[in-house]
Amino acid sequence: MQRRNRLSRSKDFDTVYRRGRSVSSRYLVLHWFRRDDDADGEPRLGLAVPRSVGSAVARNRVKRLLREAWRDLMPSIPPGQDYVLAARPGLAEPAETRGKDWLVAEIGEILERARP
Repeated sequence: MQRRNRLSRSKDFDTVYRRGRSVSSRYLVLHWFRRDDDADGEPRLGLAVPRSVGSAVARNRVKRLLREAWRDLMPSIPPGQDYVLAARPGLAEPAETRGKDWLVAEIGEILERARP
């Protein structure tokens, strides 16, 4: 995933959290917000992986896996929206044991529920 497709500013995260909508599953929460200023632009992703997920090594591994899974799903993601994908405690172990395909399926399921 390229840098231009990432949310990095606190202001952007706050906008998605406050003005957007959300859906959740056992391991993930997806927040999204439609950008009015760039309705046809590429979707942007921010990741939130709290300390409760695990050690720094585990959190960084989860972030890498989430970015990789998101990259696989990019062609099917609607344009002009900002997303924040928040990991819940307990995600590190199944993500590691079940692999990237499982994570792609989990994120795909959440994205389907997020569509209008």
